[in-house]
Amino acid sequence: MADDRNKVVAEARDSFGKGAARKIRAAGKIPAVLYGHGTDPQHLTLPAHQLGLILRKANAVLDLDIAGTSQLALVKDVQKDPVHQIIEHIDLIIVRRGEKVQVEIPVHIEGEPFPGTIVVQDLSTVTVEAEATHIPERVVVDVDGLEEGTHIAAADLKLPNGVALVSDAEAIVIAISLPAAPASDGAEGAEQAAEAEAAETPESAE
Repeated sequence: MADDRNKVVAEARDSFGKGAARKIRAAGKIPAVLYGHGTDPQHLTLPAHQLGLILRKANAVLDLDIAGTSQLALVKDVQKDPVHQIIEHIDLIIVRRGEKVQVEIPVHIEGEPFPGTIVVQDLSTVTVEAEATHIPERVVVDVDGLEEGTHIAAADLKLPNGVALVSDAEAIVIAISLPAAPASDGAEGAEQAAEAEAAETPESAE
């Protein structure tokens, strides 16, 4: 959801390439490109520290101030350095108030299942359709007290009003099961006994 904390001053940039990107990042900014709705791509720089805080939430919608003009933009892709996890580039897509977009939102588990059981999460995200400025941060699943054999499908998720499921409704998101039994000691014991018996057997006469 867009709010005042997501208001970001963006600056147009006309320098490209790895060298230019390094200089931009050294100045505490992030190179970005904004596109969508049939417009020409706009190459921008954004404040790195502020973006780092905003991007802690999935599907952030930015209220960009580009030379005094306000433009809503959905964070579409974030490219990070694989080693240092520094944000190297951001792709933004233009959105408008009232426009619906399809996004993936994380599935968050709360509660503890029935004693002796475990939660198996098959899907960590689900795809939904929501109004661009009212994208839910996550969908919460309460597993408190659920017993072995319980399955929660995507259709069972409780989504906010105005948010529609796009993922396969029958896809299993969470299952409650018993922990896998530890490896049986029987086979290992039999193997050790066989080895001991072989060690005690006299060697054949030459």
